[in-house]
Amino acid sequence: MTANDTDNSPKFDRRPWGTFTVLDEADGFKVKRIEVLPGKRLSYQKHAQRAEHWFVVEGTAKVTLDGAELIVEAGQAIDIPTGSAHRVENPGETNLVFIEVQRGGYLGEDDIVRLEDDFGRAPDK
Repeated sequence: MTANDTDNSPKFDRRPWGTFTVLDEADGFKVKRIEVLPGKRLSYQKHAQRAEHWFVVEGTAKVTLDGAELIVEAGQAIDIPTGSAHRVENPGETNLVFIEVQRGGYLGEDDIVRLEDDFGRAPDK
């Protein structure tokens, strides 16, 4: 098995902004390790069926939550309520690493409504 064989498995995925690894999942929850490259950010998005809890373990996260910008340092956490517009950005020069705990009735990747995206994945307005 080569490194490329695991790059886009259900447990690990490489995205334009970094990577995520699913650490655990069962009915009602999923736990991911998310790594964001320096200067990159995820889409500004919301979820209809899940809430998220982010715990920063390395680096600094610039979080946009319903239009408000917050800084979340290593050792700090933030809750993302169901239906809230949110984004995480890495303003630093080293990788941002955080643990995301998703809770809800449906946790699929297709429960994402992208409002803005740096990589052309949001619908045209």
